[in-house]
Amino acid sequence: MAATRRRKPARAPRARRLAAGRAAGRAAQGAGAARTAARGITSAEIVAVGVLSLVKSTIVTAVAGARDVGAVLAEAGVAAVRGAIRAAEEIGADLGAVAREALRGTINAAGEIGGDLAQVARSAARGAVKAAGDVGGDVAMVARRAVEGSAAAARDLGVDVTKLARSAAVGAVEAADRIGSTAGRAVRDTLSGSIAGVRSLTQDAQPAAPRTPRRRRKKSRTA
Repeated sequence: MAATRRRKPARAPRARRLAAGRAAGRAAQGAGAARTAARGITSAEIVAVGVLSLVKSTIVTAVAGARDVGAVLAEAGVAAVRGAIRAAEEIGADLGAVAREALRGTINAAGEIGGDLAQVARSAARGAVKAAGDVGGDVAMVARRAVEGSAAAARDLGVDVTKLARSAAVGAVEAADRIGSTAGRAVRDTLSGSIAGVRSLTQDAQPAAPRTPRRRRKKSRTA
């Protein structure tokens, strides 16, 4: 009986191999940017420079020269926000205030670089809440302040406040749900779990619409 020849595994098409290589390259770039951002955030630097400026400059430096700016920016933003929360916990700083300014710095960096602001707000808020959970902080308070930070960044950049706040709220809830059901409920209660609730957090960011004076109707005279 003739021996059967073993088939050689089919080689992947060239396009598939190239796509896999590009994906691996993006992942490596993102990981490298995250490490750079994490190293740049320390408790000493937070005190010396301030959260907003430190986070923004760290992200801009980490993303410089990246080919896939979107992926690298998201990784660097999350790393910078989480690093700021951890550093704040080490020195006993207000986690809520740090979360607010870290979100603001991250989104401002995205605006300067040219990234997707809504995506960055969502991932950064998710990172802030996760970091707060990791250090035993008040995740609901950090979530609220993260949303406020996204609203402040929207004002800085002159973009839609409600859109960025809503994106940050979604990210905060996602992270809280992963921490546990109690954390998820607490964050939902704090953010009101609705667009109306998010707007109530950012109503100071949007000028009130001018009221149009109503004309009084003249009473008709009876003969």
